[in-house]
Amino acid sequence: MTVKTRFAPSPTGYLHVGGARTALYSWLYAKKHQGKFILRIEDTDRERSTEASVQAIFDGMSWLNLGHDEGPFYQTERFERYKEQINKLLESGNAYRCYCSKERLDKLREEQQVNKQNIGYDGHCRHLSQDEQDISQPHVIRFKNPQEGTVVFNDLIKGEIAVSNSELDDLIIARTDGTPTYNFTVVVDDSDMEISHVIRGDDHVNNTPRQINMIKALGADVPHYAHVPMILGDDGKRLSKRHGAVSVMQYRDLGYLPQAVLNYLVRLGWSHGDQEVFSIDEMIELFDLKDVNRAPSAFNTEKLNWLNQHYMKNLPVEEVMPHLQWHIEQAKLDVSNGPDLKQLIPVMADRVKTLKELVASVSYFYQDFDEFDAKAAKKHLRPVAKEPLETVKSKLTAQNDWTADSLHHLVSATAEALDIGMGKVGMPLRVAVTGSGMSPDLGITLEWIGKDRALQRIDKALAFIAEREAQA
Repeated sequence: MTVKTRFAPSPTGYLHVGGARTALYSWLYAKKHQGKFILRIEDTDRERSTEASVQAIFDGMSWLNLGHDEGPFYQTERFERYKEQINKLLESGNAYRCYCSKERLDKLREEQQVNKQNIGYDGHCRHLSQDEQDISQPHVIRFKNPQEGTVVFNDLIKGEIAVSNSELDDLIIARTDGTPTYNFTVVVDDSDMEISHVIRGDDHVNNTPRQINMIKALGADVPHYAHVPMILGDDGKRLSKRHGAVSVMQYRDLGYLPQAVLNYLVRLGWSHGDQEVFSIDEMIELFDLKDVNRAPSAFNTEKLNWLNQHYMKNLPVEEVMPHLQWHIEQAKLDVSNGPDLKQLIPVMADRVKTLKELVASVSYFYQDFDEFDAKAAKKHLRPVAKEPLETVKSKLTAQNDWTADSLHHLVSATAEALDIGMGKVGMPLRVAVTGSGMSPDLGITLEWIGKDRALQRIDKALAFIAEREAQA
């Protein structure tokens, strides 16, 4: 058997974290078994489906590098096929036309609620004869669900699930305007595309018995099912916008690497011993549906931050560069005059959690700042710092060897010459040349800022101290 999985999002919004995890699990399962991964756009909800949402799905899948082997297929391009299969069910007696008005159905629902009965269609039109029907009148088409027996399937994550057919009503498979409904289009698509494994969120568990009955009525093979538990926020409630970023592309915008997001998502409900970090090849080799947790998983941003920093520190610089460059462009930071970006990544990765933070923290290497960080300046640009800054400026002015080691030694020598602690020279100097109290080693910082810029900024700091003295 050829393994074929599919990811079938509805284009009614962004590609969210839960959808991305489902896509990843489906993609990994296909790759593990040398199978095929299909992308299908379930766009039959014409009122809510948008081109922007379709593009958001493509963008998210592309950013995560989850390429499809077949597709994308669009359900709106397959209406003739659905109509053909609906007619097949009508002809075989497995579907029927229902003429019940909205008023009758609303009244039925109210009565069922009052009597505390299961809510569902009562089969009123199930046995209408041809003479009792007028197909020119408004009607829907319903699937004639079996009334006896039980639907049993072995969920590859949840285990055996059994649902009595008496609990399932005759669902609508074609609306009054003739358009097919979700549950029916899914059945036809999975059958036609020879999907062997349906991996999806467990909010679809209730749909599965209905779909299995329709698959059997069409004479098609029933695929294997695996329903993935939902993702919760850190408050124990279903992950949503109130928890922050839930769109995949928001994580790109916030400065996360796709490698880190994939690694985080694969561990959000699946495990392999105590291992936390997985390359894509390891995910493909080790992933198995039987190891997916049955219980919901809670999103943990701190763990994602840890993973992102790990990848910034450990991925080859060439893999990080394109993503960093994107953030550089978003920040409109001109990096033509300053250190090579490739130098920054290994030095700065220990100090930041995201690429966006990295860009914000290195801007002083490329452009001048308007003012000093207020807290850092209040603490370190005090009158007592004037002599250390003037002395170190004099030494830096005479310095020809503008390399990190030499500059570090120069700052240390200045502290010794003044008989003061290194911090009383280093911190005022750091604030003077960077605008804040945070930077890499001072030698590296000075080398990358450059001699002319460094001296100009020290002058700016001395002017700041003088103005502060005058106001005292």
